[in-house]
Amino acid sequence: MEVTIVHARSDKVIVVLKELTEAMTIREVKNIFHGHKQHLYPSRQSFRLDARSPMLKDDQTLGACNLKSGDKLYFKDLGAQIGWSTVFVAEYSGPLFVYLLFYLRPAFIYGAGAAAVARPSVVHIAAACWMGHYAKRVLETLFVHRFSHGTMPIRNLFKNCSYYWGFAALVAYFVNHPQYTPPMLGDTQVYAGLAGFLFGECGNYVSHCVLRDLRPAGSTIRKIPVPTSNPFSQMFGLVSCPNYFYEVVSWLSFTIMTQTLTGGLFTLAGAAQMAIWAGGKHRNYRKEFKEYPRSRRAMIPFLF
Repeated sequence: MEVTIVHARSDKVIVVLKELTEAMTIREVKNIFHGHKQHLYPSRQSFRLDARSPMLKDDQTLGACNLKSGDKLYFKDLGAQIGWSTVFVAEYSGPLFVYLLFYLRPAFIYGAGAAAVARPSVVHIAAACWMGHYAKRVLETLFVHRFSHGTMPIRNLFKNCSYYWGFAALVAYFVNHPQYTPPMLGDTQVYAGLAGFLFGECGNYVSHCVLRDLRPAGSTIRKIPVPTSNPFSQMFGLVSCPNYFYEVVSWLSFTIMTQTLTGGLFTLAGAAQMAIWAGGKHRNYRKEFKEYPRSRRAMIPFLF
């Protein structure tokens, strides 16, 4: 069979692929197309049945897409790609070094006299929490996460790094400032916030491990996540994305512990973005799995 590859925007014919079969997958079509257009490597390619339809998955066959000889596939260039793990390591390692600059070199940021100012204990605890969180995220990227897609557009690297690195500087500037004052309720507030932060971090890590175990290495298999024997995993019985719920708990606790406006802004921005991601994943679960539990919410138990 022959399939004509046309540009999704201009409708211009790019190439006609011959000797295809209905049993071939979109992944195989991408490899064949790459042979004609060497600069368009497979991860950069996106094919659709028409200009506005959803992107076809790599494991879909031409027969399953109801393509016949003489039909068209619409191509879109996704742009230069970069590995997910590379992006995550870059965006998570940046906040480590940015925060450390403010914490370890206050004289460089605030002036020579800043190094001589005594710091309350919450400043040191906050630094440990911040660095522990991002060290954990880097290690999870390298050893825990299994990505369904190998790459993302390289432009995401600059967008994501700007967000994480920028907020790291904003939060660190005020928490490590020589004029920073401890929370209103003193040690009670600090250690309550610390307990909440550690609770959230443990739950977040366990959730990532549960999600990792759902997908065998090297596959794109999707399953319904369910609680395990670990107590932190029981949140999967209530929400689709407990990893996001636990992360919001961590940063809300960090904000309570430090009592800073910038910490609150970081928490609010992160919660808003994670709510969008959770909503999308929740809808996909319910669409893909007919038996998906109807009582589950997206991110916040009983509410959302």
